[in-house]
Amino acid sequence: MLFSSRLSNHQARKKYIFFFLQLGGVHQAVARSSTASSCQTTKMGVSSYPLLEKWQQSHDSWLLRFGLPTDQKFLGTDPRLPTCISVHHDSSLLDKDKDKDNNKVGLLKKSYSPISHPATERTFDLLVKAYTPVPGGGVGDAICNLRVGQSLVGKLKAERLVHGSPLIGKRWNRIGLVAGGTGIAPLIQLARIILDDPADDTKVYLLSINRNEHDILMRKEIDQLAKDHPNRLYVSYSLTGKNIRSDWEGYIGRGSVDMAKNALPPPSSSDGKTTMIFVCGTDGFRDMWAGPIARAPPLPDGSKGPKIQGDLLGVLKEAGYEA
Repeated sequence: MLFSSRLSNHQARKKYIFFFLQLGGVHQAVARSSTASSCQTTKMGVSSYPLLEKWQQSHDSWLLRFGLPTDQKFLGTDPRLPTCISVHHDSSLLDKDKDKDNNKVGLLKKSYSPISHPATERTFDLLVKAYTPVPGGGVGDAICNLRVGQSLVGKLKAERLVHGSPLIGKRWNRIGLVAGGTGIAPLIQLARIILDDPADDTKVYLLSINRNEHDILMRKEIDQLAKDHPNRLYVSYSLTGKNIRSDWEGYIGRGSVDMAKNALPPPSSSDGKTTMIFVCGTDGFRDMWAGPIARAPPLPDGSKGPKIQGDLLGVLKEAGYEA
């Protein structure tokens, strides 16, 4: 599963999308289990983060709290900026982690954005889904099966630029967050960054789309945020499953123009105010809402260019947004 960010801004100078919210799939990121009583930081920038607490969020999802290295106050270098960690998992430790040719897979990597505010001191929280392990995968399952006292091994990822800056707060009048399932994780971090700043009057519109009502991750925390910020955070839910109760008051479906117009802020061009939309979910979810991703030109060293926004398509384009 690939989680990626999608944004739309009428005033953007170029048609691109920054994947600073990218979580997963493509890099096959994962976690190593190792017993440790404290964090250790290596010269390579890879650290071990001991698991302090864990809570089950759904039948296959966990909220896990990890400790930071003893010389580290925050996970990131700037507590104002979103963070993302590349989790490393040595799958050669497990006989079941083999490729289609029955060879050991070795080191896997997968990226996760914490749900905790970047300014949280000494700890950070991850929301992880324990997908059934498959050859070359199983990172989420490895993380969710860590026991308190064992460690996650990973490396902080570089800051991601959004229209030339890594900052999120005080840049737009309105922000729309469209989450599919566990895609809620990086978007919750963005919401917390904005809402935690009393000097920031940006309004946040959050649309969380899930299969069933009991699958809505972090619903309690989201609803509490809405209560704490009644004039700044507006929350909507949509369900896609078959057995939806008759008195369900949210939306039904994976996404539509009507849903976008009612649950998200209007496009920038509609009233002179600026709007930014972020989408996080599976490839199919992202494509349906905003179109597929593309690649920037190759880097000077010959490696692949970064993932960028392709042409804006899907629900957002049909609803009148421009990239």
